[in-house]
Amino acid sequence: MITKKEQLTALVITYNEIGFIEKCIESVSFADEIIVVDSFSTDGTYEFLKDHPKVKVIQNPFENFTAQKSFALKQAKNDWVLFLDADEVVTKSLKKEIVETISSKDTAVAYWFYRKFMYQKSPLHFSGWQTDKNYRLFRKSKVEFANNKIVHETLQVNGISKCLKQKLTHYCFKNYADYKSKMLKYGELRAQEELSNGKKFNYIKLVIKPTWKFIYNYIIRLGILDGKRGINVCYLNALSVFTRYSELHRLEGIVEKPVYSNLSNITEIELSSKRLAS
Repeated sequence: MITKKEQLTALVITYNEIGFIEKCIESVSFADEIIVVDSFSTDGTYEFLKDHPKVKVIQNPFENFTAQKSFALKQAKNDWVLFLDADEVVTKSLKKEIVETISSKDTAVAYWFYRKFMYQKSPLHFSGWQTDKNYRLFRKSKVEFANNKIVHETLQVNGISKCLKQKLTHYCFKNYADYKSKMLKYGELRAQEELSNGKKFNYIKLVIKPTWKFIYNYIIRLGILDGKRGINVCYLNALSVFTRYSELHRLEGIVEKPVYSNLSNITEIELSSKRLAS
């Protein structure tokens, strides 16, 4: 266990992640506190968590990623927080580095993790994911999530940031249908975010942006070296961009006088009946 002076809370948000949440929870069992915020899963995820002796599970309606993660952060009783998605796993070597880091006299208050992207059970080496990294370890007292993002949430850090050496394993691509569904939903959320920030639909962007996304990841970022898996990932990531601009066009048609400064208005329109946390 981590010394009492520097205890650690592991936080996870989830929705319908049975089959993956088990590995995630097992990999953070070294934490002094494990809290999972579930957005009313229907596949047995909540029941598994509720019966887990090391987990405190809280159900909270999903509005968007920033709101859900901000809610989860408030539940942590310790200052050091390890924040994971339900499809992420901490390796033994990363666990060792985390424990050593928070027990050291390092002045950093937040740490980036590079991630190893898993296509089902095999690592994906290119396709734009080779330099993917996110904040995952930080002091609760020194951060907050930016409120102008509702997907790909942004952590605002008051202090020094560094990057750990060991990678976090990310089991994002379960199967084609699941990843496609996730990319479509990300695209819809990004459209709402852009509308709320005053951005407008443009036919040129509808054509150019998805095309460039595919070319950039498949050619420049070497997705071609990942074979058929690279084609699938690069295509679906481009589809997400296409969905973003298509949805932005649709939203402009139904919102006669959008209040761009009020994010909650747009979120209310589109997400009142949606739950997504993965």
